[in-house]
Amino acid sequence: MLYYYAHTGHKIGLERARRGVTVMKKLAEKGIETQLLVNDFRAGVAMKEEQGLKEYVTIETIQDIDAIAVMGDSVIIDSNEDDHGRLVKYVADFKQVWRFAHDAEDRSVHGEILFKTGCDDETCEEAVIIDDFYFKEHAKEERTLLFLRDHDHDKVILSNPEFFNSFDMELLLGHYFFVKYEDDLAKLFSTLHEPEEYMEIISSSSTVVTASSQAALEARAGGAKVVFIRLQEDPIYPEEILTQHGVEVVEGLDAGMLEKALATATDAKPEMLKPFNVDGLLKKY
Repeated sequence: MLYYYAHTGHKIGLERARRGVTVMKKLAEKGIETQLLVNDFRAGVAMKEEQGLKEYVTIETIQDIDAIAVMGDSVIIDSNEDDHGRLVKYVADFKQVWRFAHDAEDRSVHGEILFKTGCDDETCEEAVIIDDFYFKEHAKEERTLLFLRDHDHDKVILSNPEFFNSFDMELLLGHYFFVKYEDDLAKLFSTLHEPEEYMEIISSSSTVVTASSQAALEARAGGAKVVFIRLQEDPIYPEEILTQHGVEVVEGLDAGMLEKALATATDAKPEMLKPFNVDGLLKKY
């Protein structure tokens, strides 16, 4: 069995789960049995509703992977948590271990294989993972879609009504938004889209504004104009990867900068952005 552990939660979001399901779909096509491990029940339900995931298992942290996986299994770890030395045991006990690099300087420590952005040799796997769905032709609707991210724990949107009122945007709600939060959000946006519509709305919007680097690249794969609002210090894809694929990047909620970015954003499909190729992973499995 191959397990994919994706660090998820109401303050973390579902970006890692989304690219995890993409990898799992590719492996399933090759006849490889996989199981998604997430940190909370809601993450699994979201992936069922949004991407058709059939099964998942919840565990507390990265340190609990071996409560599910047993000796001889293989594991992909997509997390920036401190493993408190647990990785040594995983590499010793499991058939194969992959993990996502924390940054460009990260190196394999115990013999695990790294997923790295810009991987260019056989010692690693490419960490930019976009579902094939987004590369297909989808009819575009002329709208500017805001998908801030799956959570808004600090109520960033409601705390900045003037900024969001400055633009005519439709809002894609996050899976972790507070109960009844959308009642207040409806006053700021012309249209609200439900979280389960994520794939359909991201792929059919002509322009996407987001603080999720995963959503940014998914939208670009389909040829949308995309602006990434940097709200955190460590997005799962570094800024240079986003700009390389035609994503405009602005720092924080700056209306003037967003307006300029929207005016210069490109809708040309990025030639260097490709569907994930699972062949390299299979060779090491």
